[in-house]
Amino acid sequence: MARLRLLSDCRLYTFIDTAYTRGRSVEDLARQLCDGGSDVIQLRAKNLEADEVLGLARRIRLITDEAGVLLAVNDHWTAAVEAGAALCHLGQEDFFEAGWRRVEELAPLGGAVKLGLSSHAPDQAERAVKAGAAYLGVGPVYRTGTKPAARPVTLDYVRWASDHLLIPWFAIGGITLENLDEVLAAGARRVCVVSAILNAPDVVRACQTYRDRLSSAP
Repeated sequence: MARLRLLSDCRLYTFIDTAYTRGRSVEDLARQLCDGGSDVIQLRAKNLEADEVLGLARRIRLITDEAGVLLAVNDHWTAAVEAGAALCHLGQEDFFEAGWRRVEELAPLGGAVKLGLSSHAPDQAERAVKAGAAYLGVGPVYRTGTKPAARPVTLDYVRWASDHLLIPWFAIGGITLENLDEVLAAGARRVCVVSAILNAPDVVRACQTYRDRLSSAP
C-alpha cells in the first residue's frame, strides 16, 4: 500500500459521481482515476442513502489506499468516518446551517477525518477558514451541469482566492481542458473536475492530460 498523499501536495481532485457512472462499477472508475494521476477522489452520491454511501466508500477505499490517493466522501460525515476516508466534503449549508461553528465540534464523531467546505464568495471562504476547514472548494467558476442552478463565481473569485487563501483550495465548476489555462492564469494551482473526466471516452487519458497541464503550471 502506498503512503497517502499530503493534502498540500494534491493538484487534481476528481470524482466518482453516481450521476455519471453510466453502468460502470465504482471499482473500475476508482482504478482509472488513480491510474490517471488523481490525488483526491470524492464519492458523490446524491441519490443514495447513508448506508449505501458507506458501502461504496469502503469498496473505493480498498483501491485508493493502495494507490496512495485520498478518498473524500461528500455530504456524509459519519459514512466518511466509518469508511476510514481521509476527507469529508460539505457545503456551507450542511455545516453552518446545521449548527456547526468549528470543525473540532465534529471530533467526537471522528477526529481523524479532515473536513473540506465549499465556498462561493470571499465571506464564505473566510468563515470556513476560521472554522478550521482543511481545504476549500472555490466555485462554481463556470456554469456547470453538475449544479445547473448555481450562479458562476467567475474568475474574479479565483483571483481573490489566489491572493488571500493560505490553506489548500481547489477551483471547481465547469472546468474543461478548453478553459483550464485561464483558470491557472487566474492563480489556481489545484482543480476539481467532474463531468469532463467522467464523460471522457478514456478516463485515464483525460486525467493524465489534466495532470500534465497542472504540473506544467508555475
